Amino acid sequence: MTKPFDHESLWIKAKLFINRAMDDGVRSFDEQALWSALALELLAKAALSRVSPLLIAEPNEEGTNLLIASGLIQGDARFTSVRAKTLMARCHKAFKPFDQAEAMKIINGRNEYLHSSGVGFLAIPPHAWWPRYWAQAATLVTALDRDIEELVGADRERTVTAYLEQNARNLEQRTEALIERAKQRRQQWLDGTLSAKVTAEWKTGHSLSAQMAHSEATTCPACGSIGLLEGDEVVDVEINYPEVTGYGPEEYEVSDWDDTSVTLTVGADYFSCPFCQLILNSYDLINQAELDTQFEVEGDVDDYLPDEPDYGND
Repeated sequence: MTKPFDHESLWIKAKLFINRAMDDGVRSFDEQALWSALALELLAKAALSRVSPLLIAEPNEEGTNLLIASGLIQGDARFTSVRAKTLMARCHKAFKPFDQAEAMKIINGRNEYLHSSGVGFLAIPPHAWWPRYWAQAATLVTALDRDIEELVGADRERTVTAYLEQNARNLEQRTEALIERAKQRRQQWLDGTLSAKVTAEWKTGHSLSAQMAHSEATTCPACGSIGLLEGDEVVDVEINYPEVTGYGPEEYEVSDWDDTSVTLTVGADYFSCPFCQLILNSYDLINQAELDTQFEVEGDVDDYLPDEPDYGND
């Protein structure tokens, strides 16, 4: 592997950028946020590259970047990695509870700050921005099997820890507020005291769903009715073959294999309840509400059973 794709080099550069961002009294908040956003992208690259540098190399027709990243060839080709959106999507799938949507708010703020006349990072006040930033950065640091002290040093670790604790409280308060509002809304619905506007916005179960690939009915933490837990990401596949009790030809009847089944374990990313209109639209909120963060569903056998081997008799 050549240096541009090396996770250690990316980690060292991320350390440089985040420590530059934490120079209080030297830089304005927007400049601090810019260096922090750049550091977050480097941390994402380092975390993925540590698993495989191929996860961050931009593919092209000649495959030069992939070949360099894999170490098959050496060269001075211009380093090109995948887009930030792709990086964050891959980290979201690989490193729970990394939140792609939260990370993209940081990346979009950077893009707006650099490439447009917009306010960029100034849309969110610093006291609210830093706890959200560190919630994502800390997950990537853990994915690298490092700790915050290694990233920012012992003197600044306490500052980061305070932001992380604040984010945890914010998440707890946000989840509590959503659940309490859902309870209140449900009671108003039953009492017929909802405003006409809210009543007009009341959605049925189907329209409230995020229409993800997999779902499971589960108890709503607000009203106790049956809501819907959904997710797209399959984190585990278990193929359940029929039990064979003997060695005779009758044990290998084709009909026996009809009993083969597939169990998928799916990561939960969205919950909705049509009875109180509660929506929890992230892993963090679902986890904080003490709902299952994974659920099992039956998969299609044809999608997961291996094809019959090619015996090469053609």
